[in-house]
Amino acid sequence: MELNTTASWPRATGRHLLEVALDASTVTEIKAYAVGARFLVPQARTILDIGGQDSKAISLHESGRVLKFEMNDRCAAGTGKFLEVMARALGFPIEEFGIQALKAKKDIQISSMCTVFAESEVTSLLAKGEDRLDIALGLHRSVVRRASGMVKRVSVEGPIVFAGGVARNPCMHHLLEEALQSDILVPESPQMVGALGAALLAVDGK
Repeated sequence: MELNTTASWPRATGRHLLEVALDASTVTEIKAYAVGARFLVPQARTILDIGGQDSKAISLHESGRVLKFEMNDRCAAGTGKFLEVMARALGFPIEEFGIQALKAKKDIQISSMCTVFAESEVTSLLAKGEDRLDIALGLHRSVVRRASGMVKRVSVEGPIVFAGGVARNPCMHHLLEEALQSDILVPESPQMVGALGAALLAVDGK
């Protein structure tokens, strides 16, 4: 029997498949981040999460309810993966990338946010003799332009919580505060904010 792979099936995410497989309720990561951030910073009104594979900006009501969010999960642009690839192209360990970028003497404009094209641009700049520290700063600024634009489209009301593994990058933290003209709060374990929120929701039976 031939399997008809062109049949119209409702699009399902892993979350929805898990609900069926385990007969259990699930929550969106947006809600999980909102709950986790408010637990850590009760006055939080805006959340920026930049992880390895996606980024998101969330605005919250003073009660903690999600008002609006914007998410980039279509490509690596503006994510930790982008920074990881660029760090490797410049010969930096990812843990040192942000620290080294802060030592730059000048800012170099990076025109492409596509990981493949940006990597080619980095190679070209190195061939022209540009300092890799300056290129590193330019790459960080390109990510910040994208992230800060996303935040501004949802809200810039503080306190702003910076979550996700990229929040550990000191250059990203510094440049975001500069771009948003606001203090950016980074939790002790920023990469665990969503997991914390999911755990709290599970405890509450929500």
